[in-house]
Parts: sequence; C-alpha cells; structure tokens
Amino acid sequence: MNMKKFVLLTAVLAFLVSCGSGDRGELVGVKGKKWHPEKPYGMTLVPGGAFIMGKSDDDLAGVKDAPTRTATVRAFYMDETEITNSEYRQFVNWVRDSILRTKLAILADEIGMTQTDGGIGEFAFKDADTANMSVYEKYMLDNYSGLGPTGYEGRKLNSDIDLILDTNDYPDEYYAEVMDTMYLPIEESYNGQRTWDVKKFKFQYKYMDIQKAAKDRSLSRSDVIITEEVEVYPDTTAWIRDFAYSYNEPMHNDYFWHDAYGDYPVVGISWKQANAFCQWRTLKKNGYQKGKGKQHVNAFRLPSEAEWEYAARGGLQGATFPWGGPYAKNDRGCFMANFKPLRGDYAADQALYTVEADAYEPNDFNLYNMAGNVSEWVQGSYDPGSYEYAASFNPSVNDPDNERKVVRGGSWKDVAYFLQVSSRDYEYADSARSYIGFRTVQDYMGTEVTQNAATN
Repeated sequence: MNMKKFVLLTAVLAFLVSCGSGDRGELVGVKGKKWHPEKPYGMTLVPGGAFIMGKSDDDLAGVKDAPTRTATVRAFYMDETEITNSEYRQFVNWVRDSILRTKLAILADEIGMTQTDGGIGEFAFKDADTANMSVYEKYMLDNYSGLGPTGYEGRKLNSDIDLILDTNDYPDEYYAEVMDTMYLPIEESYNGQRTWDVKKFKFQYKYMDIQKAAKDRSLSRSDVIITEEVEVYPDTTAWIRDFAYSYNEPMHNDYFWHDAYGDYPVVGISWKQANAFCQWRTLKKNGYQKGKGKQHVNAFRLPSEAEWEYAARGGLQGATFPWGGPYAKNDRGCFMANFKPLRGDYAADQALYTVEADAYEPNDFNLYNMAGNVSEWVQGSYDPGSYEYAASFNPSVNDPDNERKVVRGGSWKDVAYFLQVSSRDYEYADSARSYIGFRTVQDYMGTEVTQNAATN
C-alpha cells in the first residue's frame, strides 16, 4: 500500500469512528452507568464530619489512653443495632448448607450421578451437564477444574433444590452418608439428640492486604492475597467460662439457637469471626447485585475506632454518653442503657443479661445501644498511645501483629465508666466473650454528606 492510500484510509477510519461515537471529537469521558446510593437494609447513614475525639471530662480511671483531639471521618452507613442472633444464624446456616451442598455434589460426581438421576444426583454440580454450559463456563471447567484443596473449586452448586434435614425424608443412602459426616459421632450424643459437629462449620475467604501492598511495592499480587479459614459457630461456653461459680447454663444452652433470643445481640464471637461475617455479608450482597446486573457495593466491615466513637456521639460534641449526660438516668429516674448499676443490682435497669438489640432510645443518628447491652468489636488494635500518632482524618490504627483489638461501648456486666463514648477497652482477637458483640459499617458512595456542612 502506497503512502497516499494509507493516509486516505486512516482519515476515513478516523471520520467513521468520530461519527459513530457521537462525541464530535470532544473529550467527554467514558459513559458509565448511573449510580444511585442505596441505603443497606437495617443501616443508617452517618454523615461525615469533624468531632472532638477522646476524654472531654476528667479521666477518672487514670488510663490516659484517650487524650482529646480533633478528628474527621468520611460518611458511612452503620447498622442501627448490634448484629442479632437471628442475623448471625443466617451466616452459620449459609456456611453449613454450602458445605453440605459441596459434599453432596462431590459424592454425586464421584459415583457418576446427575440431576436427572434423582436422589443425591439432584444435588450434582450444575456443570455436570456440559451441554447447557456457556463457552466461558466450559473453558473454565476445562482449564481450572481440579484446583484447590478439594479439587472442585469453581464448580457451580445446585442451590435450586432445598436441602433435606429431616432424617425420615433422606432420598437415598448416599445422601444419608454425607449428612452423617456433619454430625457428632453417635457415642457423643445424649438425651436421644444428635447434634451438628459445629467445628466443621468453617468459612474460607480471601482478601487483599492493601496496607502491606502499599508499604512494599516490590511485592507481587500473590504476596498480598491472604486466605483465611474461620470456624463460624459462636463459643456458647463463654457464658460458663466468663463467670466462675455462677449458674449460667440456660444461657449456654439456649441463647444462640432459641427463637426467644432471636432479636438479642449475638455474643461469643471473636474479632476474627466478626471479620468473617463482614466478608460473607459482602459476598452475599454482591452475589445478588451480579445476578441482577447491578454494580457491586462497597464491602461491609467493622468500624474504625474513630468511626465508632463519632457514630456513638450522635452529633453531640463533648458529650459523656450517646444521650448526652453526664448521668446514666433520665429526668424520670429511668436508666438509659443496659449495664451494671448500683454496685451490682443488675435488675435495676430491667435486664439481668442482654436485652433486644433495639431496646432503649436510639441516639441522634438513630443508632441503638451504642452504650451498654454488649461491647462491640472495632477494626483497630489497642495501643495506649495511638491517639498521639494516628492521622487526623479517617484515623485508623490496626496493626496485624497486635492481637489486642479494641472493644467499645461497655456491656450489660460493666459499670457506667465503660459506657462513656470515649472509654477504650480491648480483648484478644481470638477470644470470645458473653458480653462482646459487633455491628458493621459500609463506606458511603455518592455526593459527599457531612455533619458540619449541614449546620453551616
């Protein structure tokens, strides 16, 4: 091709591209989908803003770990209540059912049964029938099957058919064989009741350690992809272990599973389990978003210590408690939260242990029980001097080598000092207590919303 023809062809192509795009050759940006912020169910929007963080009154305990400073946080969504037993059971059941479906599908694959064969075959992998697969699905099956610990990673489970949990309705002996592996051995049953082996309820997930990647840019992507596997069942023995010489067996037996406590805050959850819950909630929501052709949402996570304190204050500057203060009673003499009042008269606030997650009045951000009921895990690691060196905007100190994780808000067994919005405490990341729960947050995407701007 000579030079004249080449120039002419290039000019024609450029003309066609320009006409086809409709942008008249201007820089108009890539056209994307319209984004409308959607408030997650059960959450409230906490507008960003600045506040005085730390002890505004005398540090009566003399801990000196929360000196006052000005901090600014961005807008975020936060659960209106602590995560309840019912909500956490949804996570536990999802993990259990996913493991069961995987085990059923693997056995069906090994014995060569498909969904048309009935019995355990109904739970076979969806890609067992390659005739109805897309080109991409067939490519992934041909090139990536056999990877991972089980050799079945990436295979599609059949979630269209309900699991059968009643032993009288098991469809065949193969199904019974799989179910048997998820229960404790017969010799460990008592009172005629055989229970799940909850140590097998494990949730595995991956995440990218962005902090590590940012600090060492020589690392490859595989170096900062972290795999975690966490047992998700709450440690119900915490009710016994936390209080020696105290009769709390009913709480151990009933608190997590019984419907009577469905709306009460889940406890016996370690910091690591709380993070696993956040990962699952993100996975669940974005799975729905993908199925509907919608954009993904930001990850659910534990709040930073600064976010938690800002939210607990509810827009009140220098307040002692979420309702203001400085007293734990209102003008009618009623206690404002569930804690340990009057030198140990637990019943004085109308509760011996926990109360429903939406009990008492919410603060001005419509958040319930930011003081009392159960203490709450936050993302930060405990360092007595962290307020001195943390950033002044979106401060967050979470050292992966520091297993002491911050808990805030005080609980049903704590005195009023720990209910103060500025009081700090900690527990070890792998510990589970009968008085520690959590709530989650999600970053806000959209037009910036700030508390300060609203008052100008």
